[in-house]
Amino acid sequence: MSGSFSRSQQTRKPGVTATSGGVVAAQHVVAAEVGAQVLAAGGDAVDAAVAVSFAIGVVEPWMSGPMGGGAMMLWREDEGRAHALNYGMRSSATLDVSHYPLSGAGKASDLFPWEAVVEDRNVTGATSVAVPGTMAGISAAHGRFGRIPWDRLLAPAVDLAKQGLHVDWYAALIIASSARDLALDPDAATLYLDDGQWPKGSGWTALADQRLDQSKMAETLEQLAREGEAAFYRGDIAAALVRDVTEKGGFLSMDDMRDYRVTWSDPLAIPFRDGTLHAMPGLTAGPTLADAISRWQDGYEASDADSPAAYVARANGLRAAYAERLTNMGDHESAKAPSCTTHFSIVDSAGNMVSMTQTLLSIFGSKVVSPSTGLSLNNGIMWFDPEPGKPNSLAPDKACLMNVCPVVGETPTRRFALGASGGRKIMPAVAQISGHLMEQGMSMQDAIEAPRLDASGGAQVVVDERLAGPVADALADNFPLALAQRLPFPFAFACPAGVMREGTSNSGTTETMSPWGDGVAEPETKKAP
Repeated sequence: MSGSFSRSQQTRKPGVTATSGGVVAAQHVVAAEVGAQVLAAGGDAVDAAVAVSFAIGVVEPWMSGPMGGGAMMLWREDEGRAHALNYGMRSSATLDVSHYPLSGAGKASDLFPWEAVVEDRNVTGATSVAVPGTMAGISAAHGRFGRIPWDRLLAPAVDLAKQGLHVDWYAALIIASSARDLALDPDAATLYLDDGQWPKGSGWTALADQRLDQSKMAETLEQLAREGEAAFYRGDIAAALVRDVTEKGGFLSMDDMRDYRVTWSDPLAIPFRDGTLHAMPGLTAGPTLADAISRWQDGYEASDADSPAAYVARANGLRAAYAERLTNMGDHESAKAPSCTTHFSIVDSAGNMVSMTQTLLSIFGSKVVSPSTGLSLNNGIMWFDPEPGKPNSLAPDKACLMNVCPVVGETPTRRFALGASGGRKIMPAVAQISGHLMEQGMSMQDAIEAPRLDASGGAQVVVDERLAGPVADALADNFPLALAQRLPFPFAFACPAGVMREGTSNSGTTETMSPWGDGVAEPETKKAP
């Protein structure tokens, strides 16, 4: 066991509770406020999700945006059931696998310990861009369940883009962490950097107001507000994206865009104690979640959930579930990856819920910006193993394997929507928080703030320093162990966001150490979004 830290400070988030209205919990409070205003205007949880999706792509552009992909779980109160919607990225049908030869230089430089590819062509640059799905996903959800007109839902994001993103200390830190790679793309450097080196920043005074110029993104969002999904996949925006990616050396065609389809499916129904977790099927973390939860229930009783032995059982279950995932799904993502995704959860006054995860994959995706649209581009090609003959090997026209894990959980007395960002750390966080809610009856705030462990990468188990003592000692008797602090950057245990409904009361909150994240209750005063 390693690591010794001072615990002289304790940090908590207040969370929010609404006795009659809905709640939005998101990694950026401004996006959460946008969603809460949509609920106040009479919008469904799906309407709020559309608005939050676009808004958070503006205020957190390095994590997600229309050029990304992801998945969502939806709970429909009138149907009494959950729906799963997968809008993950795909490789282009025109992709040339021979363009990604192994370099023989060891392991890749980003999230996955694949064998390195020449010039990191699968990691950064236009050659790492995959066919996006986020736009299709939110459009499909809105078409099926939305009530408020599409253009009104995009209006807040347009306004935010016109204002430009304020570069505070946290934004400057995020940009600085990727400045070297951003400098390689002229358009990314223009948007995010000063003189191609340093992040645009607001300096040392609180009155300084340095902002990113997101005017080109605002124009794109205005067109999407007018023309919807058609413009993105079949119209002028599609043509511009294809041209920009192709001119920068990547693989993307109009046929790729036109042929993209989302997948609606029945969710996995995972029995958990006296309740059920509804999770994503297919090429997500949902099947691995189901495996881990099954092992937990065989490993300890719910009444012993807070015991050292239960933590050992959870670590064993996670390790075994990930070993199965690696063998059958080919997922080798490093558990040391930085948080590079975004998640938000929503419940409306009627009890409808959305748990939505969207991502560019790496932080800043490919580190490339489309000059015609102002959108940051994904690096979804990195999801594939560049070595041939593996379950997840790189190939044309192939769906990406994702670690997203949005869930809707229910017990006899309450229901919750939950998810997280953080690569392979997502599923262990979602599983443990769900356990706190379903085995120990915690509030959402207490469940998210409770210390967790991570056992998703290699032999070592990483545990929150607050578990030092009997729990950490029991884990150290069974595994190589490291203690870790809960910090704003990087996140050692993922970055969750969740909402919960008990009777007609709704509550929600986000990761305690997330500088921008928060839960926001629907305002009592009704007004248009």
